[in-house]
Amino acid sequence: MSHETGSYYVPAPSTFPIIGSTAVLFMGSGAALTMNKMETGYWLLAIGLAILVYMLFGWFGTVARESESGKYDAQVDKSFRWGMSWFIFTEVMFFCAFFGALYYMRNLSIPWLAEESTVLGNSFWSAYDGKWPTAGPGTHDPFTPMGAWGLPAFNTMLLLTSGVTCTFAHWALKANNRSGLKNWLLATIALGVLFLGCQIYEYMHAYQDLNLMLSSGAYGSTFFMLTGFHGFHVTVGTIMLIVIWFRSAAGHFTPEKHFGFEGVAWYWHFVDVVWLGLFVFVYLM
Repeated sequence: MSHETGSYYVPAPSTFPIIGSTAVLFMGSGAALTMNKMETGYWLLAIGLAILVYMLFGWFGTVARESESGKYDAQVDKSFRWGMSWFIFTEVMFFCAFFGALYYMRNLSIPWLAEESTVLGNSFWSAYDGKWPTAGPGTHDPFTPMGAWGLPAFNTMLLLTSGVTCTFAHWALKANNRSGLKNWLLATIALGVLFLGCQIYEYMHAYQDLNLMLSSGAYGSTFFMLTGFHGFHVTVGTIMLIVIWFRSAAGHFTPEKHFGFEGVAWYWHFVDVVWLGLFVFVYLM
């Protein structure tokens, strides 16, 4: 059908949406029970995760096979591009919410609390200067903020370099250079894994040496929420790149049709740009 003028490929009915819904049900229930320290929650989480992995492999595998069999035409390709564009837009809004919370806290609520401390004296808390980074008014364990010129700067270099290697892989694909495609993809994956390893080490350093924790008030919560969610996105992006590498090794994609690769490349560049914002507003300022 996809080769006929004005046609649009309509896939056969699939069980994967209901399988995905079942996975979310198990994971949501498991998370709720786990937060209430019920042992059953861990089992439900594990079952939900296993179902989710099964759904992802099955559904994405079906789409890859349909694509490689020539069932998708330019109209389907356009719909995929719009879908990925809107998905990345929602991810941008997700991080905008956290950046907005950081801005509100640093530039509005913290100064307000400092003013109230000056006006009210010791009625609520001892004198509070409101200088960032801070855990907020009241009594908190002292901590040392994470410096920018060290591991964070090295991680910035890693991600920026990975964006370049990803672009080189794209150029190699468009030139039908299969070995270059696989090698540059492998370099991008290696840089992503190294970034995650460095971030794990950074978190260990924060907890063990800086006494900087998620519970460290305003600064600790924003630091770990922003960098932690970004690390999760890097993990997802690295998994996506690994899948694309295996597809490339299997001979998938052509210089003319390779949106599967492009969609992952878009996501990876999005991850790079978000990290630049993090480095400036969380580490430098």
